[in-house]
Amino acid sequence: MAFPKFKFFNVTISAPFIVHVEINRPAKLNAFYGPMWVELKAIFELLSHDPEVRVILLSGAGERAFTAGLDVEQAAKADSPLSANFPDPSRKATVVRRHIYELQDVITSVARCEKPVIALLHGYTYGLGIDLSSACDMRFCTSDTKFCVKEVDIGLAADVGTLSRLPKVVGGVTSWVKDICLSARPFSADEALKNNFVSRVVSGSKAELMKEGLETAKYLASKSPVAVQGTKSILDASWGRTVEDNLTYTAIWNAAMLQSTDVQRAMLSGLQKRTPTFEKL
Repeated sequence: MAFPKFKFFNVTISAPFIVHVEINRPAKLNAFYGPMWVELKAIFELLSHDPEVRVILLSGAGERAFTAGLDVEQAAKADSPLSANFPDPSRKATVVRRHIYELQDVITSVARCEKPVIALLHGYTYGLGIDLSSACDMRFCTSDTKFCVKEVDIGLAADVGTLSRLPKVVGGVTSWVKDICLSARPFSADEALKNNFVSRVVSGSKAELMKEGLETAKYLASKSPVAVQGTKSILDASWGRTVEDNLTYTAIWNAAMLQSTDVQRAMLSGLQKRTPTFEKL
C-alpha cells in the first residue's frame, strides 16, 4: 500500500492496518497555514475509505510541538479574507463565513473519519492543536505537554471546533471549560487528565508516547473492523440525540452489520480459544 506524497504531512504504515499521520513542519512548531488545511482533509478522506486502514495515529514531527496552532504571520498576509477589500460589510462577512466553513470542514473530516483516530500529543498543543485533537477519538500525551485554548489571546473566539467539541469530549460546558477557554491560560497534562480531555499521560519521552499509541492501535486493529467502526459511528451519533433516538439509530445500523461473518468468527474464537482474523472493510 502506497500513499501520495504530501508536503506538510508524513503518511506511513506503522504496522498492518495502522497508518501514522505526522504533521511535518517542525521548524515552525507544526503551525498551520493555507496548504496544510487542504492536505489534511485530503489525507483523512483518503484513509476513511481505505480498506487497508483500521486505525490512524496522529502526531507532530520534532520534539517541541504537536502543533502550536495557527501560523499567525501567514494568516495576516494580504491574501487572507480578513484583510481583503469589499464594497460593504455584508459581502465581506459572506466571504469570511464561507472561509470559516471550509476550515471547519477540514477538522470535521478528522471527526467523521470512519476509522478510530488516536491523537499523540506532546510539547505545545495550542489553539488549533485543541481543535484537531478534540476531533480525534482518543488523546494520549506526554507528561510535559503544554495545552492552551489560545484564540482569545489573538482576539477571536475559537471557530473551527474547540468550542463545539471540547465540552462534549470532557462532559459538558463545565466551569473548567470556561476557565481555560475564556482565559487562554496554559494547562498541564495532569490537568488535562483530571478533566477528561486526555485518557492517558505517558511519563516518558515522545518515543514512549509513540510506542504506547502503536500498541493501542495494534490492539484495536486486531478487532473486527465491522464492530470497531460500528461502535465509533454509534457513539458519535449519540452526541445531541436522545437515548431513544440513538437506540433507533443503533438498531438500524446493526440490522445490516450483524449479518457480517465477523460475529460468528469472534464468538467461535472465544469458544475455541484462538485469535480470530477478519476480512477488510
